[in-house]
Amino acid sequence: MDNTATERFEAGRDRLASLAYRLLGSAADAEDAVQDAFVRWQAADRERIEVPEAWLTKIVTNLCLDRLRSARARRERVVGTWLPEPLLEGDPMLGPADTFEQRESVSLAVLLLLERLSPVERAVYVLREAFSFGHAEIAEVLDISESASQQHAHRARRRVTAARRGGEVDRESAQRIVEEFLTAATSGRVDRLVALLTDDATAMSDGAGFSETVIEFRTAQRIAALARAGFTPSAAKRRLVGGSLAFHFGLVNGSPAMLAVLAGNVRGMVAFEISEGRVTTLRGIGAASRLGRLSEAWRGRDHGEPIIADW
Repeated sequence: MDNTATERFEAGRDRLASLAYRLLGSAADAEDAVQDAFVRWQAADRERIEVPEAWLTKIVTNLCLDRLRSARARRERVVGTWLPEPLLEGDPMLGPADTFEQRESVSLAVLLLLERLSPVERAVYVLREAFSFGHAEIAEVLDISESASQQHAHRARRRVTAARRGGEVDRESAQRIVEEFLTAATSGRVDRLVALLTDDATAMSDGAGFSETVIEFRTAQRIAALARAGFTPSAAKRRLVGGSLAFHFGLVNGSPAMLAVLAGNVRGMVAFEISEGRVTTLRGIGAASRLGRLSEAWRGRDHGEPIIADW
């Protein structure tokens, strides 16, 4: 393949990767889908491809749909047993973020909600909301009618809108709430934790990477008790993680988050959904297999002073 064809593909790689990530919720799987698309691009009769960007979008979308429909994916991605792979602010795989819809489409909350949709509904939602495709374009990508695209978009948007809980919050306010939450949790102040949580708050976690299913907790009192138990420092916990953690504030998939860091590696992450100054949802991920790309990005950034430097 000539250099011009390679350069054309590489110029659109980040866009294709951000599309694949939204469809799959996994950076590793997204990279695989884009690489598979590159192989097909190499083998294609490119002189007959009138609009390469559209052709590649169709290829990547359908490669992702094949993955979502596979028996392995159905086993691994049962709702309640799977969490998306988190990405740090500035990761090119997060893709376009100019509009609220684009930012929302890559949030952990929406990536989880999209798991409840059929693969085609998910694709229509992503192409429409994140990439502003018209229904005629979506119909061409997915080999469906425009009316079917409109119906899928309506159903997907309705289900996502009905289930989401938090909203956008400015960084300064979000950081203050995250810092207050961590300070209260590490000092054992359950009353302050309860005050920071909505009455119907929920929390979900992969059990610091030790659980095969997502553990979910409800009510402010229960979550506060668990946060105190998990974040109050002790010598035993330091031995378990291999040292003293530093806790930082960051943005993950557009959401405020606290990150536990040891020797330049992110060992755990908790993302916050906040509404009207209180926390509605917490999502914790500690599995090393899901934090590799985030850790790599973290090591290349200036991340400022930690909330807690020596836990």
